[in-house]
Amino acid sequence: MADLRLEDVLGPIMVGPSSSHTAGALRIASMARQLLDDAPRSASFTLFGSFARTYRGHGTDRALVAGLLGLAPDDMRIRDSFALARAAGLDVSFRLDLETKVDHPNTVDVSMTDGLGQTVVARGESVGGGQARLTRIDGNRVEIAGDHNSFIVFQHDVPGVLGFITGVLGREGINIGSVNLCRSRRGGEAFNVLEVDEDVSEAVKDEIIAHPEVRRIIFMAAQGAPAVPSDDSGSLDADEAERLYPSVDVPDAASLLALARERDLGLGEAFLYREEVLQALRGGSRGAVVRYLDRVMSVMARSAGAALEGEVSSMGGLIGGEARSVTLTSGRGSALGAVFDNVPSRAAAYAMAALETNASMGRIVAAPTAGSCGVLPGVLMALDESLELGASALRDALACAAAVGYVVSRNATVSGAEGGCQAEMGTASAMAAAAAAQLLGGDPESCLTAASIALTTMLGLVCDPVGGLVEDPCQKRNAAGATNALVAAQMALAGVRATAPLDETVEAMRRVGQSLPFELRETALGGMAACPSCRARCGR
Repeated sequence: MADLRLEDVLGPIMVGPSSSHTAGALRIASMARQLLDDAPRSASFTLFGSFARTYRGHGTDRALVAGLLGLAPDDMRIRDSFALARAAGLDVSFRLDLETKVDHPNTVDVSMTDGLGQTVVARGESVGGGQARLTRIDGNRVEIAGDHNSFIVFQHDVPGVLGFITGVLGREGINIGSVNLCRSRRGGEAFNVLEVDEDVSEAVKDEIIAHPEVRRIIFMAAQGAPAVPSDDSGSLDADEAERLYPSVDVPDAASLLALARERDLGLGEAFLYREEVLQALRGGSRGAVVRYLDRVMSVMARSAGAALEGEVSSMGGLIGGEARSVTLTSGRGSALGAVFDNVPSRAAAYAMAALETNASMGRIVAAPTAGSCGVLPGVLMALDESLELGASALRDALACAAAVGYVVSRNATVSGAEGGCQAEMGTASAMAAAAAAQLLGGDPESCLTAASIALTTMLGLVCDPVGGLVEDPCQKRNAAGATNALVAAQMALAGVRATAPLDETVEAMRRVGQSLPFELRETALGGMAACPSCRARCGR
C-alpha cells in the first residue's frame, strides 16, 4: 500500500452507504468484469463474513451488480442496479456462506458467464476505504489491487513462454513492475499476471496471442481517478518524479514530519508535494490535484447541506431529520442557542447531515470511509462558516487530513470489519483534528499531536451498526467524531502533549482492532446492535 494516493484516502467520491461494503464491492465486481471477453449474461455472488451478514443494509448487492454493469462508484444509478441488470439481460443471484473461514471478513466469490459462454470465477476482498483486491482467479491465487495496469496471459505451462511475453513487452518500451506466475501443475494450465506501467496496444496483444502456447490475454486498466494531462507550468516531468520518488515514499508520520521540516512545508503542503510526484509518474500534474481537492470540497459541502435543506429517506428508515433538529438548538435567539451556538455544535450538525445523505445512497466523499464521511466536512464547514477561510486554505486542510489518513491506511486499517469503528471514526476524527489545527495556525508537529490525541480518545470504539445499516449509531458517532476533533486540536494548540506519538497510537489502534471480538467488527451481532430495543426497531 506504499502507493496510496490522495483519492485513496480522501475518496472515493461515491454513492453511500459504505465505502467497504458499497464502493469496495463495486470495485471488486468491476475488476472481475474485466476478466471476461464479452458482456456478462449471468453472475452468482457468494458472500462471506461481514459481507454476508450486512449486505442488504450496506447496498453490497446493488453495488456488486453495478460493478458488473460498468457503473462508476459515484453513479447515482447504483441504487437501481437490479432494474438496470434486468434491462441488460443480466441474471444475478446471491448466496450467503457464514461457515467458511476466509482470510478477510469482506470477501465475495463472483462466478460469471459471458455472452460467449465463457465462465470465470474470481474472489475479491474489500479492504476498507473503497479499496479492494482480487485474490483468486479460477482458484489460482493472485494479488490484483487495480491500482496498476495488469496484463494477464493464460497459457500452457511450457518453457519459454514467459520469456517471449516479457521480450515483446520490453521491445515495445512497456515497463514491467512485477510478474506473478500461477499454474495448476507443471506442464498444465497457467497464467501470468504482469504489472505494467503503460497501456498495451492491440498490435502487441495480437503478437502475444499468436504464440501457439498462449490461449488468452486480458488487459485490466488501473482503476481510480484518472490522471489529468499535465497542463500546468512548473509541473514535474516523469523523469524528475522518478528521481524524487524515494524521498517522498514516506512510510509513517515521523517520516512525513521529516519531509515537511526538510522542505520547510506545512503538513498539508508536504503531502501535496508527495502527491505531485505520484501524479507526475502517471502523467498528471499538481493542477490535477488542486482540481480534485476542489471537487472533494464541493461534494462534501453538498452532502452536508442537502439534509439540512430538506428531508432525506435513509435505506433502513432509522434516521432522517436529526441534523435539522440539532441546527434548531444552535440558532441565535433561542434559549438553547445561547448555549449551543458555537463551532462544535455546527460541526456536529453538518457531520450528522452528511451521514444522512450517505444513508440515503446519496453522493459523498469517503473520508476515510463512508461510515465516517461526516466528520471532516463537518469540521471544515463549521470553521469556514466562522472564519471565512477561503478555497486555498480548505484545500491545504484537506491535504493535511489526507496525510493523517495515509499514515493510518498504510500502517493499520480504516476498515470497520477489520478494526472496529475506531478504525473508521477514530481515523476520521484524527484527520479532522489535524486539519483544524493547521487552519488555526498549527505547525506540522501540532497537527500530528492533534491527530494522535483524537485517535487516542476513540481507541477501542466498536463497530455495531443497528440492523446492519450505516445509520445508527453511526450518525451520532459522526457528530462525536467532529466535536472530538475540535477539542483535540484545541489541546494540541494549547501545548498539551499527546499520550504517544501518532505512529505509536496508530500501532496501538491496529493491535486493539485485532483484539476486538468478531461480533464487534461490523457484523451487527454485538454492541448497540444487540440491544433488544434496537433489534425490535429492525423487526428482529
